[in-house]
Amino acid sequence: MTDKGSTTPTLLRLLEDVAGGSEPAFESLYEQTVRRVYRVALNVIKNPAMAAEIVQEVYLLVWTSAGKYDSSLGSPQTWILTLAHRRAVDRVRSEQSATERGARHAQEMGALKHDSIDETVHRSLMAETVRRCLSSLTDHQAEAIRLAYYGGLTYVEVAEALNLKVPTAKSRIQSGLTKLRRTLEVEGYDAYSR
Repeated sequence: MTDKGSTTPTLLRLLEDVAGGSEPAFESLYEQTVRRVYRVALNVIKNPAMAAEIVQEVYLLVWTSAGKYDSSLGSPQTWILTLAHRRAVDRVRSEQSATERGARHAQEMGALKHDSIDETVHRSLMAETVRRCLSSLTDHQAEAIRLAYYGGLTYVEVAEALNLKVPTAKSRIQSGLTKLRRTLEVEGYDAYSR
């Protein structure tokens, strides 16, 4: 059970076969990625038993929705690790007390009431522009940024997911963000506005 040898083309092929219902492909995909998925879940949830449950949920989701994978949004490994991170974060949130959830919900609802239509439209347009501008980055930079910002992973988790040293992961993210900021400025967005 090792994920050191897993490569994007191999994982992509396996994921395509899983989408077609291949159990052997699913087993191979699982074997090549499970350790990283478990580490991501454990880093977020800090509970080995709950992390194991997250792993089961993630692979059930992979089995049922492999056909929905979009390679333009990142590698198969990025997709799977993002699923794991999101599931783990969701679990942490669901374990919080009802009082904390209620207070957070009330706070979010209050913030939404104060948003103007203009701000909502601006954020939506900005998000679309950022997604488009990600294509100006190298594949390595874009994948690291997607894991960090869309997947919510820390530098350490990004480094683990991409089999990199932490300084290399930080460098990819920071250089990617610098290039992204410049591209956004060319698109007419001031990096520090709003």
